[in-house]
Amino acid sequence: MSDSKEIRVQRLAWLEGIRIFAAVMLLLYHSQLLFTHYSYTPQPTGLWSNGQQILSAAHHLGSGFFAQLASVPVWFGFQFVDVFVLISGFSLVLSLKGKPLEIKPFLNRRSLRILLPFWTVAWLAYPVLWAIGKITNSYAPDAWHTFGGLTFPLLFDYSGGVLLPTSGPWWFVPLILSFTLVFPLLWHFLQRWGARNVLIISLLVTLIYRAFAVYVFGGHPTYVVLNTPSDWQPFLPFIAKLSTFVLGMVVAQSYLQGKGAIYWKSSKSLLIGIPIYSLGFICQFYQLGWIFADFLIAIGLTLCCMVIFRAISETFRLQSIMVWLGVHSYSYFLIHNFVVDRTLNLVVHDQLALYYQSIPIMAIGTLFLAILADS
Repeated sequence: MSDSKEIRVQRLAWLEGIRIFAAVMLLLYHSQLLFTHYSYTPQPTGLWSNGQQILSAAHHLGSGFFAQLASVPVWFGFQFVDVFVLISGFSLVLSLKGKPLEIKPFLNRRSLRILLPFWTVAWLAYPVLWAIGKITNSYAPDAWHTFGGLTFPLLFDYSGGVLLPTSGPWWFVPLILSFTLVFPLLWHFLQRWGARNVLIISLLVTLIYRAFAVYVFGGHPTYVVLNTPSDWQPFLPFIAKLSTFVLGMVVAQSYLQGKGAIYWKSSKSLLIGIPIYSLGFICQFYQLGWIFADFLIAIGLTLCCMVIFRAISETFRLQSIMVWLGVHSYSYFLIHNFVVDRTLNLVVHDQLALYYQSIPIMAIGTLFLAILADS
């Protein structure tokens, strides 16, 4: 019994390792986008064309082979948003601790876990952002968007439109809050209809909606910069990622029953995860593929990360460190774009050497600020 409990703790440790790694990858992604002035984002022009665009964009990051090679996965750091969504579904099920769902206490508790760190960061950040803007004659949040950020979710909308002028990645906060609010209904369906049926239904709903989002509403995924009639708006509501969240719930339910993907051997996880991720990766570069890409990437990337971080956790005995870092991953996410934007625009500018020197400083500095915000 104690051995089983220890294994579960280790697995939760590597899960926290994935959380903080995902947050760091998003920092690197936004850093690279901003420094290169958005020289590359996935386009619906095919795999070969995107490969050529990546090679062209890599020259903004120096002529060294290793620097250009290292930049390739960073261009796709946005994929960890879908990993976050899957982990969110998984974590909400685990938060029940095997007890019946009491809706009101659950919503109060989980909503505050999202909003309290957000309010802390917002109330601390706005005065600093305003002061930096005035001192350096750079961007400072205006009164309306400051009010919207300080009082969120008073001015709630799926796009996070009132939050975006402060921090682009904050569009993710309304998404996660939406999933928290619909979780009790999804949990009811899961108990009543069974995991397989709910997953199939959610997948059909998501795919049909995403097909409408692309071909009827004229939208594109959040990671694409493209001129379309409705921009990225159709891909912001939770329904666009519903199946990924439900999959996380289903995996968690299986985990608590002592079965499922969490218990797979590393070889099986990679054998399944790599092909699924590869298919999702290719789908990013085609308009039809936008319907399927996020779901496939979430599965494949999470399986591969599970293998890697489980191995790191067990080999180097980093369980306690991973858990500690994972606790700060949400605040890290909330803060990272402030650090990136001000560092690159006010200090680095277009100096390549200074950019590379600033990367570890931004990564560690953001962690330090996240720890302060959580304290």
